[in-house]
Amino acid sequence: MVPNPLIIGDFQIYWLNGGNFRLDGGTMFGAVPKVLWEKKCKADAKNLLPFTNDVLLVKTPTHNIIVDTGLGNKLTEKQLSIFKVTSPWSIVSDLADLGLSRQDIDFVLLTHCDFDHAGGIVMHDAEGNEELTFPAAVHYVQKTEWEDVEQPCHRAQSTYWPENFNLLKKEGRLKIIDGELEVIHGVRLRHTGGHTRGHQLVEFTSKNETAVHLGDLFPTHAHANPLWVMAYDNFPLEVIDRKEEYFRHYSAMNSWFTFYHDPLIKACKLDWQNKIIDTWPSV
Repeated sequence: MVPNPLIIGDFQIYWLNGGNFRLDGGTMFGAVPKVLWEKKCKADAKNLLPFTNDVLLVKTPTHNIIVDTGLGNKLTEKQLSIFKVTSPWSIVSDLADLGLSRQDIDFVLLTHCDFDHAGGIVMHDAEGNEELTFPAAVHYVQKTEWEDVEQPCHRAQSTYWPENFNLLKKEGRLKIIDGELEVIHGVRLRHTGGHTRGHQLVEFTSKNETAVHLGDLFPTHAHANPLWVMAYDNFPLEVIDRKEEYFRHYSAMNSWFTFYHDPLIKACKLDWQNKIIDTWPSV
């Protein structure tokens, strides 16, 4: 069952199951000592923490929008074991629960192209054939991000998988942007860098209400301290700078910050000291 939406003016934000997995606590908190981060999230005996890959569905009065695509259904048994997947990807059935089909999605907004965010761009059908999960949707990616998809460095090769992207150009459903773009009225993309070279945020504004999705700059509520960054971040000092900038900007707007990886809450609001003052759902 898909949880009730967060309402932002005329927009409805739903969280769909993009597959859950477990990750090492040290990689998620980088140089932060375990004695500090474990006060916020308890690791198991193997130092693993549970995380979601929650795909955002944003319903506007005119369009249906997906933000990131989850793990997808193409992982092998070996990959499922390596990445410790605990809950399979179920975006298609979640959409059906809301009365929507794959063909009803107009835009897919990719914060970046790591496999846990881009794995659901292409799916396997019942016969095991590859097809675009959202065949009618235009997929938006930053120019520098797509450059790294096409020519990944040694580090990126382990997370930018060609099978997640090959059909985008072939089917003509890729839109490469450079910087800032308003996709439709009230939905804006901004290049951030930091986590990856071409990472971008998504801002939603309707009737003077705002929500912002910072992707892996702000993966969970436990990362509200701007200095708490992940070992996965390619440019950690940029992440710190961008978090400080965006936390100030969007907190002043009383904005919701939405999460992709947080197993406990889906969104929060911050005060001027980056303290959580409200959560969705309420806890």
